[in-house]
Amino acid sequence: MTSPALTVPGRRALADPARWPDVAVLPPASRARTAVARTLVRHALAELPLYVRLPGGGRLGRGGPVLDLLDPGAFFRRIGAGGLIGFGESYMAGEWEAPDPVAVLTVLARRAADLVPRPLQRLRGLWALRQPDVRRNTPAGSRDNIRHHYDLSNDLFRLFLDETMTYSAGVFRGFPAEWDLLAAAQHRKIDRLLDLAEVGGGTRVLEIGTGWGELAIRAAARGARVTSITLSAEQRDLARERVRAAGFADRVSVELCDYREVTGTYDAVLSVEMIEAVGAEYWPVYFATLDRRLAPGGRAALQAITMPHDRMLASRSTFTWIQKYIFPGGLLPSTEAVEEAVRTHTSLRTVRRDGFGAHYAETLRLWRERFTARADEVEALGFDATFRRMWTLYLAYSEAGFRSGYLDVQQYLFAKEPVGGPGEEPAGELAAGLAGEFPAEFAAAAAEKKENEAR
Repeated sequence: MTSPALTVPGRRALADPARWPDVAVLPPASRARTAVARTLVRHALAELPLYVRLPGGGRLGRGGPVLDLLDPGAFFRRIGAGGLIGFGESYMAGEWEAPDPVAVLTVLARRAADLVPRPLQRLRGLWALRQPDVRRNTPAGSRDNIRHHYDLSNDLFRLFLDETMTYSAGVFRGFPAEWDLLAAAQHRKIDRLLDLAEVGGGTRVLEIGTGWGELAIRAAARGARVTSITLSAEQRDLARERVRAAGFADRVSVELCDYREVTGTYDAVLSVEMIEAVGAEYWPVYFATLDRRLAPGGRAALQAITMPHDRMLASRSTFTWIQKYIFPGGLLPSTEAVEEAVRTHTSLRTVRRDGFGAHYAETLRLWRERFTARADEVEALGFDATFRRMWTLYLAYSEAGFRSGYLDVQQYLFAKEPVGGPGEEPAGELAAGLAGEFPAEFAAAAAEKKENEAR
């Protein structure tokens, strides 16, 4: 027997069943699972600094950002059936709203480790959904996973990214960030990575994860010769177009290629927020590839989003809403996991690590505000209301992760052989210790991170 199509009381059903079957139709869930979910979630919400408004005038929480629970029955049923996947699908279905979703999600992110009682966390394997094998990041699987997100539409990404078409954290000179300064912040981030890797005239550069070509263009402008690889045909085509327009077609090659298939030797390897798509199973292969492709004395500069090690260990086999709808096969590493993979599977030395999560929160805010303001243009591209709610939640969810301190973003420098010259700093130093390189910007990130951890 199939479940009835979802209709939220007083609201029309948002989701097209053909495109969004798990949103348009309530999932099967036993009364027992739904009852347990209702009890646990209500108890958790009652203890949080939130103001949860219920139909009929009821409320939960100790006061704070507002969450309107429009259809509690559907909300608890979805969570009972799918946990956090159900929480996300409930938003996509219009069963809960928040005037400021980032504020609500930031509260939840700060309590992520203890929202579920610890005795029940030990039973995670019994109730948490597992990642499907089809999403493993084999060479074929990686192509499908990358295409799911990055081949949506170049025009879609144009609507909310700045003119550099850079889809990663920028580095700002001050907060709050402003849209007109985002392109400069992206260039500042890219230039710092190029400086770390000592990219200049004649440098042979390998870029793993092209994006839309801005890093390759700036490396070529320094006189480098760049081989850039991606698994997204949409990204490759636009990156090649942008490289040609910049006048660097003779210095930059952009190819559809898996990182495991790259050949050749390079003076510098750069990879910006690509490791998140690799998967824990292949982290050793990824870092071994960096090692093999670097010439003796070479440097690798990596930018990576990270999460706490204990949370990564607890959730690395769990199937999440982000993996189901946004980044199939994705998994954020911890700093411990990165450094262990480098130490165990490569001859590289970790020279330095600098965190600047507060800058990502601001980057995401600017993207989210731009995406929301241009909703009509998103719709004109063929993306329906459920997609727009999904992406609004994705951007807000990500921003909240950085604002809460649950997520961070790091720039790493790895060396093929010890460099140890004057001015080098040990691995693990936060960016507040940078010697003359954007000290105010990175110090602000470190200060905000400490403040979040103290809460």
